[in-house]
Amino acid sequence: MDITNLRKDYCQAGLNREDLSHNPFDQFNKWFEQAQAAQVSEPNAMSISTVSEDGIPSSRTVLLKIYDEKGFVFFTNFGSQKAQEIEGNPHVALLFPWLDLERQIRITGVAEKITSQESFAYFTSRPKGSQIGAWISPQSKIIESRNFLKQKLQEMKAKFSSGDIPLPSAWGGYRINPSKFEFWQGRTSRLHDRFLYQREVDGWTVNRLAP
Repeated sequence: MDITNLRKDYCQAGLNREDLSHNPFDQFNKWFEQAQAAQVSEPNAMSISTVSEDGIPSSRTVLLKIYDEKGFVFFTNFGSQKAQEIEGNPHVALLFPWLDLERQIRITGVAEKITSQESFAYFTSRPKGSQIGAWISPQSKIIESRNFLKQKLQEMKAKFSSGDIPLPSAWGGYRINPSKFEFWQGRTSRLHDRFLYQREVDGWTVNRLAP
């Protein structure tokens, strides 16, 4: 299959330095709200890239669940590949690909576990099925078949048939504390607008990057 001519010219909008917020978190919030207003599918879906102890990168999509000036929070099983790699190397990269708006945001920073109290507060807000699901899956481990999950589901439904479901000890959140943001806006003829925020001792610097 020849896909060399599969292309699109980006012409929805531009991004100028004077339109940017001084604080990258404010700029992120502005774009996130615009993505929601535009009904972008799963606007909180983000790719997170980690690196193994052998230096091999790995990416997958997770859902952003909390963000503020302390960072960006997602939740996972602590036995998962991503969690194990974060424990070995906490430097990670995030990518929000809002292609419907011809935009993307790249973030790099350091991940650390949030407190169990914070994880519990989010856990109790989840639907009961999702709470039970956190108890079932040995994430990233090899399993024989889907029947294993079905059997565990029935076991956990019986176990937690009444009362509140406790927070699994092997499940919780990570917060990424950013050191860099890049806001990318597609432009015609591939002359895209790119602005890089870098954290400094006294605040953030902002520079335009070549496309």
